[in-house]
Amino acid sequence: MKFTIEHSALSNALAHVQNVVERRNTNPLLSNVKITVREDGITLNATDNELEISEKIPSASVRVEEDGMITAPAHKLYEIVRKLPTGSEIEIVLNAENKQLKLTAGRSRFSLATIAGEDFPTIADGDMTHTFKMKSKDLADLIGRTSFAASTEESRFYLNGIYLHETVAKEAHVLRAVATDGHRLACAETALPDGASGMPGIIIPRKAIAELSKLLTDDEAEIEIALSTYKIRFVVGDLILTSLLIEGTYPDYERVIPVDNGKILEVDAVALTTVVDRVSSLSEKSRAVRLAIAGGVVKVSAANAEEGSAEDEIEAKYDAEPVDIGFNYVYLEDVLKQIKGGLVRIALSDSSSPTVLTDLSDPSVLFVLMPMRV
Repeated sequence: MKFTIEHSALSNALAHVQNVVERRNTNPLLSNVKITVREDGITLNATDNELEISEKIPSASVRVEEDGMITAPAHKLYEIVRKLPTGSEIEIVLNAENKQLKLTAGRSRFSLATIAGEDFPTIADGDMTHTFKMKSKDLADLIGRTSFAASTEESRFYLNGIYLHETVAKEAHVLRAVATDGHRLACAETALPDGASGMPGIIIPRKAIAELSKLLTDDEAEIEIALSTYKIRFVVGDLILTSLLIEGTYPDYERVIPVDNGKILEVDAVALTTVVDRVSSLSEKSRAVRLAIAGGVVKVSAANAEEGSAEDEIEAKYDAEPVDIGFNYVYLEDVLKQIKGGLVRIALSDSSSPTVLTDLSDPSVLFVLMPMRV
């Protein structure tokens, strides 16, 4: 195996694939990246047995002299390549005798131990039942506005990701993403893409979502999505991300979304975030802040028995009965950051019932917050 490659091409591809590789592995192969060299370019593969990433570097950036396949330590290889001079060309050769991978760039020379790649594991094989395409921006919006609410508690593993499914909203078929940790819920939707009709409801793991988010940098790019009951595949240009899905039944989230909260508050989301952030400096370990809503004013306060208290207020539109309600300020701020249009509509019932927050400029998103005692 022998080829020469542009530094930027190899560095960028390794930056993508090495993220999947866990730092500690009992299987040495899972610590490695597989390098497959062919006349039309090279392909890098990495996996943790649940998530797999593959990226092809086309022949325009590579001069192949000899085909081959090998695996090498992913993080170490990336670290070496990243530190080589920008704009340099890297020659990579597999020594047939000692099976070491030799990298040469100018006066810099490195050797890395390798493992044969024939037994490198893959999860990418297998048929998919549904295939459709989405704009990168639309997919990024779906996951960006919901992923923050996914649970991190392993005991409720079925909440450790985004529930993606087909449903009907206002008599139209939509693709909806939902995430919840039991304290907050985020829901976003878009028009159902061609090819997605009849798709199974699936739960995409947090790690897959995190890696996918890093790849959705071109708003206008078209992303191909293929899925089955057990796995999902995203094709982003020359890169393919495949993930196993979380097996389990997602709870009936619609049961926790109130439909009759009649006390409506409309307030500037950025201004409310600023006030909440300011008073939270004196919140107790519970992270609780109190919102006292009456007339055209929202008073935000926090108290700490040992250090003192804080209070601030903001003007708002509200003409219902006064309400005092407490929230975890971190959860409240997370939701308010997803309001893109300026004004947030907060539908309340009382101090102990779930609260619904919506973006007045975008009816495709909805959030639910559980209150706290303060």
